[in-house]
Amino acid sequence: MFPAHYNGRRFFNPGGSGPRGFLSVLKWMLTRRREPSPEFIPVEPSAPPHSVDSPSLLVTLVNHSTVLLQQPGCHILTDPIWSERCSPFSFIGPRRHRLPGVEFDRLPTIHTVLLSHNHYDHLDLSTLRRLSARGGAIFVVPLGLAPFLESHGITPVRQLDWGESLAVSGATIHAVPAFHFSGRGAFDRDKTLWCGYMIESAFGKVYFAADTGFGPHFGWIRDRFGAPRAALLPIGAYEPGWFMSPVHMNPEEALAAHRILGAQTSIAIHHGTFQLADESVDAPGRRLRACGAPESFLILDNGGHALLT
Repeated sequence: MFPAHYNGRRFFNPGGSGPRGFLSVLKWMLTRRREPSPEFIPVEPSAPPHSVDSPSLLVTLVNHSTVLLQQPGCHILTDPIWSERCSPFSFIGPRRHRLPGVEFDRLPTIHTVLLSHNHYDHLDLSTLRRLSARGGAIFVVPLGLAPFLESHGITPVRQLDWGESLAVSGATIHAVPAFHFSGRGAFDRDKTLWCGYMIESAFGKVYFAADTGFGPHFGWIRDRFGAPRAALLPIGAYEPGWFMSPVHMNPEEALAAHRILGAQTSIAIHHGTFQLADESVDAPGRRLRACGAPESFLILDNGGHALLT
């Protein structure tokens, strides 16, 4: 069992780690020093195959935390976003600096969509409606999010608490802890859960960490499931550290998580597309390389592939 994370009204991170309060938000807004990012970086989209015949795992980084995982009879898409902005509005909010690395109409059949929490850069209603309209996919969400998706016509939905599991096409999905928070407006903070996922299939175990700060949960996950063959680890949105560290890892912490998990291969996510914090859009990848990441920690461009065997 994972530690308690609900107090009867709201979800929380065991041990008290959580997002900063209003005064800290105000301090950040008044003192922030945003690094400049390139206005727009060209992307050459790739075309994933319609299916994979080998027992290998084909990983395609679409953008941000959107990753396509392909195995025979098992296509999984994580936190999909194809919108121009990750925002409740189409005219304001963080906009993309890179196009998705896969055009939406070039996606193969998707069997399972994993959603880690309800922030706009991870739960994009426009994209989810398009995926639901295609048919054939089941949407897996953390506890409390099913009614929200269903109210927008996005079905079928299954929700999981930390430690719960679900059998899907070609895999078993396990919801695991993340240290983060939830909320899409002023009055719903932490009313729904956030999570990562361990995907267990014929290939082995693949860990999608989603959006998380550094914490003891990596050890809990390793103890429960063993070392994953692959891990998708976030490396961006970490500056300023005093404000972001409870809920976002920096590259050094992602490298530490890679080692704690004992992952055979890790792939960097949550960087390179949207500038959500003060570091530039390309700073996380540069910093991960500079801190001595091994060859087993991959930094893919949007549309980049990794064939894991």
